[in-house]
Amino acid sequence: MHLDVLDLRNFYYRTNLGRAAQRAIRDQVLEFWPEAKGQTVAGFGFAVPLLRPYLPEARRVIALMPGQQGVMPWPAGQANVSVLCEETAWPLQDGFVDKLVLLHGLETSENPSALLDEAWRVLGPGGRALFVVPNRSGLWARRDGTPFGFGRPYSSGQLEAQLRRHAFEPERFRAALFAPPANRRFWLRTAPMWENAGRRMSAYYAGGVLMVEAAKRVYRPSGTVVREELPRPLRILEGLPQPGAEPA
Repeated sequence: MHLDVLDLRNFYYRTNLGRAAQRAIRDQVLEFWPEAKGQTVAGFGFAVPLLRPYLPEARRVIALMPGQQGVMPWPAGQANVSVLCEETAWPLQDGFVDKLVLLHGLETSENPSALLDEAWRVLGPGGRALFVVPNRSGLWARRDGTPFGFGRPYSSGQLEAQLRRHAFEPERFRAALFAPPANRRFWLRTAPMWENAGRRMSAYYAGGVLMVEAAKRVYRPSGTVVREELPRPLRILEGLPQPGAEPA
């Protein structure tokens, strides 16, 4: 079940903990994708906190928000790029997107298989998708006070297996949110230190969220090859005189 867009907005933009979480995850996204000049960047779920760095240089930025969640205008003070859509029927052409990021989209989806098929459809050849999901073994998935405490948390193996089943090839793994999900000033002030230490100590086990970059896998045609030319006809009448021909 998707969270309400107002709850997500209030967490990320009106609480100190949400701002710290936004900054920690976005820093990792920029490690994956430092630029997107001339490309189409899309986000699904509530990915707008991660899309802002690409607004100045990307060809276009699109924020897809599912109907079960609701939509809000974004970015503030600029032309709106957010779109309300069906969870498994996005208003985008096949192969339209170069980079796609999902935040609060996969783990809360009512039909994750169809959602992944839709993500695969809109990505172009060589496109990249970044999946951000709650870590099953992390502290953030155990706290209902943040958006990461809702939906289905994943282990790295579960997420990798699900992506492979839907023709994605996982390539790089990261984690974020190593600081505890606490509103106390000490934890918020030391959050950057926890993030730096966590990335050095663990690839993805201890973080509050898992981040997997995956490439769209395009298969070669398979099956029986059908030739266009006609087969060589049977020479049943070979050796017999043709009509009108002089006898030998």
